Amino acid sequence: MNLTGDPAADALLDRDPFALLVGMLLDQQVTMESAFAGPAKIAERMGTGDHLDPTAIATADPEEFAALCATPPAVHRFPRSMAERIQTLARTVADDLDGDATRLWTDGDPDGTAVLRRLRTLPGFGEQKAQIFLALLGKQHGVRPSGWREAAGRYGPDGTYLSVADVVDAESLGRVRESKRATKAAAKASKTGTSKTAASTTRGARR
Repeated sequence: MNLTGDPAADALLDRDPFALLVGMLLDQQVTMESAFAGPAKIAERMGTGDHLDPTAIATADPEEFAALCATPPAVHRFPRSMAERIQTLARTVADDLDGDATRLWTDGDPDGTAVLRRLRTLPGFGEQKAQIFLALLGKQHGVRPSGWREAAGRYGPDGTYLSVADVVDAESLGRVRESKRATKAAAKASKTGTSKTAASTTRGARR
């Protein structure tokens, strides 16, 4: 990947599937670059700089791990609440997948729909996050089970510039940011319009 601006952080994402999962988990209410730089901060502070160990994270003292995540520069805008989510995800990977995140897309040779279903069961992964991660696997990591583009929904096609799955350089990052801004603006305008319509209806009913 070429996302965080830190070659070491990007390299960790490329070689460590669990680190990539954690970056995806963190990708909310912060910039994409900050979210995906988080795994490298955790790995460095835990002394496992070349990888992120789900078992070590899962068994870490919650208060100590929360403090580790909150140490400046913090892992996330809300480091303590996200620390709890990271540990919950780590326990799932450690206990259910024997510490191997790749089993989500390799066990039983699953198709895209099955991989998406597995991703949706992960703590902190809803439908949208699962689809984006599936698109990220397919577009940038060569994980392409049959039907993966269809399962990834609007994030699957090439040339969409809708999510981190489409970021490969500064230009594509800018295009994804612009797309996100446009989506937020449209949602805000729609909400405002709905509120005005509801208010007008209420006034009319009172007459």
